[in-house]
Amino acid sequence: MQRISVSEARTLWQEMDFFHLGQMAHSVRLKLHPEMIVTYIVDRNINYTNICVSECKFCAFYRPPGHRDGYVLSFEQLAQKVRETVNLGGYQILLQGGMNPDLGLDYYKSLLAFLKTNFPQVAVHGFSPPEIIFLAEKEGVPIAGIIAELKEAGLDSIPGGGAEILVDRVRKEVSPNKYSASQWLKVMEEAHKLGLKTTATMMFGHIETLDERLEHLEKIRELQDRTGGFTAFIPWTFQPRNTKISTFEVSSVEYLKFLALSRIFLDNIPNIQASWVTQGPKVGQLALFWGANDFGSTMIEENVVAATGVHFRLPEEDLRKLISSAGFEPRRRKMDYTLL
Repeated sequence: MQRISVSEARTLWQEMDFFHLGQMAHSVRLKLHPEMIVTYIVDRNINYTNICVSECKFCAFYRPPGHRDGYVLSFEQLAQKVRETVNLGGYQILLQGGMNPDLGLDYYKSLLAFLKTNFPQVAVHGFSPPEIIFLAEKEGVPIAGIIAELKEAGLDSIPGGGAEILVDRVRKEVSPNKYSASQWLKVMEEAHKLGLKTTATMMFGHIETLDERLEHLEKIRELQDRTGGFTAFIPWTFQPRNTKISTFEVSSVEYLKFLALSRIFLDNIPNIQASWVTQGPKVGQLALFWGANDFGSTMIEENVVAATGVHFRLPEEDLRKLISSAGFEPRRRKMDYTLL
């Protein structure tokens, strides 16, 4: 399929109906993945701290420094969570926290060393770009240097958190203390140069316009053209409850439609992930016909979306049944999409 431009993507969104756009995206998905497999990963989201100085308006999870509900997990607590994950068949943890001013590079290196010593079989997918930038500024070390130190200590890959919308107008409004779009992209480019694979994400459905969503997609596609380091794109919808942004929730129809547009536009990113965590299992299943070829994580633990009052959970057996009943073969994978 020939690459589409931003203006062509806008026309598709405005003029093509819901079902035809889904059909087009599914066709693209089948060209990329004709084997009728839907992948997923068994892992756990562990938030090692909820203390954060970013004060993002869309986040219901963080607590400011000094708050009575703020925490940093002890290594013993972390080990218990990882041990439970391994016992449930897990082989990766998604390790994310906040921009915590009390934690320095030594803490992160010790944390990774502890995990690799005690759980060498578990991959660490950790530390989103804002955490890395914050740490680089705190330590006075270039971003590439911080990533190299973390990789040496045991970091296996980097998640795409903190992208939200990669347009500074939006970022200044919803997360004024966080970093610019170009800084987020720089972390990913430096990680790719150092051989780390990462994911790309988008949280949409708050104050952004259609053109800003498309600008986000274009920036992801341009970076992928240069580095090839993104394994997947994961769009999800903003959940407004318990946050400082007052808006209506994006409908499941709009979610699926934008998922389809993402699959068509991002011709250089091999995998598109369904967000059943925000949409629920049944819409997640429908996403497999609107461009998605991956069902994401079993989410043994998830706290950030849960803080908005959305509590979808899927045991691995149920996740596999959803994939099978949609007519696909469920397959476990690693972060780099190697099949297990």
